[in-house]
Amino acid sequence: MLSGRRLDLLDPTPVDIEIEDIAHGLAFVARWNGQTAGDYAYSVAEHSLLVEELFGRIAPKAPVKWRLAALLHDAPEYVIGDMISPVKSAIGPDYGALDDRLAAAIHIRFGLPAEVPKTVKRQIKKADKISAWMEATQIAGFSEAEATKFFGRPDKAVMEGLAITLRPPTKVRRAYMERHIALLAQL
Repeated sequence: MLSGRRLDLLDPTPVDIEIEDIAHGLAFVARWNGQTAGDYAYSVAEHSLLVEELFGRIAPKAPVKWRLAALLHDAPEYVIGDMISPVKSAIGPDYGALDDRLAAAIHIRFGLPAEVPKTVKRQIKKADKISAWMEATQIAGFSEAEATKFFGRPDKAVMEGLAITLRPPTKVRRAYMERHIALLAQL
């Protein structure tokens, strides 16, 4: 890692996880395999910031630790990349196991339980699907009907005032770091 840490992907430990590495990696990993409109790729870091905001709107009384979990929901992708669902399915359960091991190490590193409770996970997944719907319709060329078919119909009130933004990776990295620091300060 850029921090100098050596991360064993098959046996990750919380000691080898640094937020700087996560923020950097996610800021440079493109969602939608880079197939989006705009001057910059829409990064996993930008997506994670939006999911955390949406989660806060869905579950406004949730403890801050679950907002942190929402921000970190795709954190393993800083080293394994963002694969589209059909590719994940083709790889099979080994991909899920790798993702789960990395997520557990990341969660423990930042004071979260290794596994997020199912109720919280469902709320984060709901925010994730709303984000995907927004991305699909705003930058990936989907019609609203097509996005709804794949991601469900989002509650328009939850999305009010939010829009997909495309920023240089260095700015997204900084925003991700700042949000992580702010959430940790509230724990």
